[in-house]
Amino acid sequence: MPELESLIEQKLIEQLIYGDSQWTYRPDLKTEADLWNNFKYILEQNNKDRLDGEPLSDSEFEQVKNQLQFSTFYKAGEWLVGENGKVMVHVQRDTKKLHLVVMNHEHIAGGSSVYEVINQYSALKDDEDTASRDRRFDVTLMINGLPMIHIELKNRQHSYMEAFNQIKKYIGEGQFRGIFSAVQMFVISNGVDTKYFSAASDTELKKEFISGWVDRNNQPVSDYIDFAKNVLKIPQAHEMIARYTVLDNEAKRLILLRPYQIHAIEAIREASRTGKSGFVWHTTGSGKTLTSYKATRNLLMDIPALDKAIFLIDRKDLDEQTNTSFSSYSQNDSIDVDNTDNVTDLKNKLKSSDRQMIVTTIQKMQILISKRLKEGTPEYNRLRGLKIAFVVDECHRAVSPATKRIIERFFGKSLWFGFTGTPRFPENPYPLMGDLPRTTEELYGACLHKYTIQNAIHDNAVLGFQVEHDGPKDVTDETDSSRYENETHMLKVLEVILNKSYHKLGFQNGKGKTFEGLLTTSSISLAQKYYELLTRVKNGETPLQIDERVKQVLPDFPKFAITYSVTENEDGSQVNQEKMKQSLDDYNAMFDTKFDISQITSYNSNLNKRLSRKDPKYKSRNEQLDLVIVVDRLLTGFDAPCMSTIFIDRQPMGPHDLIQAFSRTNRIFDKKSKPYGQIVTFQAPVLFKKCVDDAVKLYSAGSTEDTPLIAEWDNVEPAFKKALAALRIAAQIPDDIPLMSDEEKLHFMKMFQSFDRLFAQLKSFSRYDESMLDDYGITEQEYIDYAGHYLNIKSEIGPEPGPDPVNPPVEPEIDPDYELIAYSNTRIDYEYIINLIQNIVNPEEEGDITPEEKKKKIDEAKQYVEDLRKDNPKVADIMSHLINEIELDESRFRGKSILNIVENMKHECIEQVVSNFCLLWHADKDDVMYAATHYRNGIIPNESAIKASINYPEYKNTVEHALPKFKYYAKFFAELRSTLDDEIKPLV
Repeated sequence: MPELESLIEQKLIEQLIYGDSQWTYRPDLKTEADLWNNFKYILEQNNKDRLDGEPLSDSEFEQVKNQLQFSTFYKAGEWLVGENGKVMVHVQRDTKKLHLVVMNHEHIAGGSSVYEVINQYSALKDDEDTASRDRRFDVTLMINGLPMIHIELKNRQHSYMEAFNQIKKYIGEGQFRGIFSAVQMFVISNGVDTKYFSAASDTELKKEFISGWVDRNNQPVSDYIDFAKNVLKIPQAHEMIARYTVLDNEAKRLILLRPYQIHAIEAIREASRTGKSGFVWHTTGSGKTLTSYKATRNLLMDIPALDKAIFLIDRKDLDEQTNTSFSSYSQNDSIDVDNTDNVTDLKNKLKSSDRQMIVTTIQKMQILISKRLKEGTPEYNRLRGLKIAFVVDECHRAVSPATKRIIERFFGKSLWFGFTGTPRFPENPYPLMGDLPRTTEELYGACLHKYTIQNAIHDNAVLGFQVEHDGPKDVTDETDSSRYENETHMLKVLEVILNKSYHKLGFQNGKGKTFEGLLTTSSISLAQKYYELLTRVKNGETPLQIDERVKQVLPDFPKFAITYSVTENEDGSQVNQEKMKQSLDDYNAMFDTKFDISQITSYNSNLNKRLSRKDPKYKSRNEQLDLVIVVDRLLTGFDAPCMSTIFIDRQPMGPHDLIQAFSRTNRIFDKKSKPYGQIVTFQAPVLFKKCVDDAVKLYSAGSTEDTPLIAEWDNVEPAFKKALAALRIAAQIPDDIPLMSDEEKLHFMKMFQSFDRLFAQLKSFSRYDESMLDDYGITEQEYIDYAGHYLNIKSEIGPEPGPDPVNPPVEPEIDPDYELIAYSNTRIDYEYIINLIQNIVNPEEEGDITPEEKKKKIDEAKQYVEDLRKDNPKVADIMSHLINEIELDESRFRGKSILNIVENMKHECIEQVVSNFCLLWHADKDDVMYAATHYRNGIIPNESAIKASINYPEYKNTVEHALPKFKYYAKFFAELRSTLDDEIKPLV
């Protein structure tokens, strides 16, 4: 028998306050007024001196409350950073300005910090909100009277995802306003599975960013009591908010570090305190830049003896992206982050007495030491005496053993910490050079923390890889370049990219939601030839034509660019510059930019931002790219979650370079539409497969579990056929499903989930073609019909009891959180339009958007609404009306959830339709409203209740030519079904 949620809640609170815990249970705090009074008391107690013993008056406290009404969780996070660790509010008292400390992050687990637990808080809906209702929150953890961590609980009969969806709904309803707008972290649990995630708006919350907890050895901590012991006790809970939350200024979102990132930072802290160096092996794609930022920052905060913390990068393109990331993270931080414009700038920053984090390139550091400092001078001696911690990104190749030795000898009091996803092992060492180190461990010291690709895939921190080897088969010499460096081969490559990557590039998602790809070649000249050939293809000047199916989704496909260093090939530098000028002209015409050959760095920066799509501006189709052609740029260290596929037309690289290149595609985004990173190779298929297998084995640390490689076509196709046969046994045709028993329907759901996974995987291969469905014995329409019945059953039957941890079932359970992968509908367009409109009224963007750009955004939103009108004219009418209202007076919508506004408008439309219907037929409004919101598959759930509440005598007395009673009921329910199908269903 599953535990009651109330019992789970009680046990959690008991654990939090158990023993010498610093959490205090406050059962007396149940309303917003209670919380404000409690907050006021704590604020006054912590600021007696500043208040001169005089409590805050009502008007003074109103000033405080106004400062704590945050429009977004990110805004609350900005405020919570504070000034030198102190979070303040400011009160005008007569002619005097009072600066009151709300929270002091130096007082973690002591000092002025007050830790309280509340439960069953009453969140009252906004009076203007017609669709929502009053809510009760489960458990909330407060620091100094402010809600910081909110917890929603379910019992084992329910999935923790129900708690996630509940929080998402509450946010959309505006329940996290007022004092609750300060929340930074959410925790969800059904007792056996416990997860956490950072606070965000309802439209930005994605289940892909939910994280579980693991211990230092990457063993999961799932039970809610164990999670509380590891994460929610003091000081850990306060540290999650104060130390391990990062504000991404570029994306305007909160980031809570994942457990492996926290363990790595703590391992570096422990090593530094004992004067030891070392390296962190975190698989590529797991957020090393963010981890290294926090690690570098914390070194300065934790070790007062350190003069500087220097973050070293090896290439200009990485320098630019890392600077962008670090600047974004540090915008609201208490530590200064400075990048170096040149060697003189680096020298001046080292000479400065400011304790700061410096981002610079290895090249600048080399020049400074070898050419810009004169031995024996005061300047030379001062710099040599600095106590410096070096943090090296991509340390497997960023600093060569010889260069590190030179820098280490100059800075004799230095510590070195390396970060890499692909360490150098004895199997892939540095070249032999005298007595220099040849592995990462020899170069930096012991591995301080390890998080392999298997760990990351298991934790859903990165995606696995689907690799296709499409090069010519049965070739004697696979390395013969003449087979590949010709237009015939190149057109075959482009045929795959343009016409056989529909699912790889996410065309099923619709406009603005498609993915990007990289095409990498072995040389700049080949990259240029591809660029020119692709231009000819798009202009219709080659035999290769772009499929109509592709054009229907994206008429402007492909939008492409090229990037390379114009100094990489000295012999051809003039040619490279001329060709790059033409490429820049094309780019400028496409995106209304003005880059010239002297602004390559700015162009690359713009290209990087456009590909990463972290800025809301680049979420619009008008601002997006589909493909970028590269040689080596962007293959290491570049982070773009919307990047789904890398097309490789070159010979296999070394193991570390292969994994690095593959990992451009495996960032978590939306697992439904991007379940894995995809790689297509076009040369040496046999050799390439062996190199990939060897690289994966090397970086799997001996593990055989959770292989990063997804099954190949030859394995997937037979499994798909088998799953289809099992589906046909469960339900021969879709029309059989409504007649099934509940047990048979559950079995069908299990079979269909398996089939859907494999069908989506099959579709993602470039060799898949829809004509194959005839051979398999299923049509796309049949799949859609099966999917429709699956969704109906899921809503009708509800969740199965959760797994019994003592006696797990033999047959696999239905995954209650499974979303159909091969199935798509207009919901995607709906969400995309919501985000477009939200970005129009988002005050964060006001300083960057010109009136012309705003009009362009509004016109784009209107165009998408017209596209939506073909499928759902009723919702399109609502959105069109809203856009017109925004054009008239945008200020009315500032700081409000567009999703919530649209849902309220839909609810009002439903209420109006129901009211009109009930007025005409003299039916009970509450009963018909219930039917409207619960109508599924043609079934009115409360038909008998509606019939019993109908006022036929009143109908007969007021309606001219009233129907006889027996005809009235038949006509009534026929009209009700018609109204539900035609008027209500499109709005639900």
